[in-house]
Amino acid sequence: MIYLDNSATTQPYKEVLDAYRKAAENFFANPSSLHRKGGEAERLFRQARMSISDLLQVKMNEIIFTSGGTESNNLAIKGSALQYMNRGKHLITTSIEHASVLESFRQLESMGFEVTYLPVNREGEISLDDLDEALTSETILVSIMHVNNEIGAIQPIKEAGKLIKQKSRAFFHIDDVQGIGKVPLNFNEVQADLVSYSAHKFHGLKGNGVLIKRDKLSLFPLLSGGGQESDIRSGTENGPGIVAMAKALRLYLGKADAQKEKLKTLQTLLLKELSDIEGVKLNSTRLGAPHIVNFSVPGIKPEVLIHTLEEKEIYVSTRSACSSKTAAASHVLTSVGLSDQGAKSAIRISLSFDTTIEEVEFFLEELQKVIPKLKHVMR
Repeated sequence: MIYLDNSATTQPYKEVLDAYRKAAENFFANPSSLHRKGGEAERLFRQARMSISDLLQVKMNEIIFTSGGTESNNLAIKGSALQYMNRGKHLITTSIEHASVLESFRQLESMGFEVTYLPVNREGEISLDDLDEALTSETILVSIMHVNNEIGAIQPIKEAGKLIKQKSRAFFHIDDVQGIGKVPLNFNEVQADLVSYSAHKFHGLKGNGVLIKRDKLSLFPLLSGGGQESDIRSGTENGPGIVAMAKALRLYLGKADAQKEKLKTLQTLLLKELSDIEGVKLNSTRLGAPHIVNFSVPGIKPEVLIHTLEEKEIYVSTRSACSSKTAAASHVLTSVGLSDQGAKSAIRISLSFDTTIEEVEFFLEELQKVIPKLKHVMR
């Protein structure tokens, strides 16, 4: 199997599955329970929080455990907007965010908030001048994704953070779900107040995520109940999943420095070879993240191409997995200027640290064979 859909989800490491099984078997008690078993589960849970805070270089009390990237984004955006609406009701984001971000803002618009959606250029990058112009005394939150999940565009996060803090009192949220480990982001340098992560994007398990929240910041809780996670996210903690997430993060970040050059080499190979294939149009550039390459094959339905490659045990995707079943053109690709036909015929390749050059070469060889055949059939 050649798995090239790592931006949708990654394969859990064996050690992660082992850690989950061990924790679920031996530390299954509710960490809030007062008895000895509850205390044992609570201590293991605390060790996992300490490990994750060390790896992400933040304080333990700045970590809120969630169910994944979507919940982290919802909590960051709606939680801060509702908490600070007495300061102002203006919010800023970009036109190419993940659905969990865009839908959160649309929900807030229906509640009376005003949202500015920053446009992007052909490379998928925002303009700092546009951000500067959009910031007002009423702006209470700016949310910008670090790495785009469809084309790999990298936003000028550090410069944006500096501008936001110089010119406004707005809080700064970063969706770093796709960037972690592959495109460096120093939480302190970029002056972020909130950062979202999802465990299954770094070989952890689905159902676990993290929202980093500066300890000076308060959030309006979206889930009420027993007061877990400092009264911000009630609900019994998924202890075994969190232990597995800590394991995954340690293993994943441990590989990052050694594998970055390999990812860049694979990206360069993909961009060069794809640009030489007749009928292929590149949508990603060398300036983007090294693990995401997007291209279109006008005239061929992407689902047909996906299922044809699948017969060779090659797995790629069309767009964000959360939006892959909609027939509408990708909002990301239309935002960067692609035609409706180009946006509807896009394919995304997303790599992991474990992807090999032989796998990429085999994919390219098969793609070169199937495109002329499919074009002939679809005439």
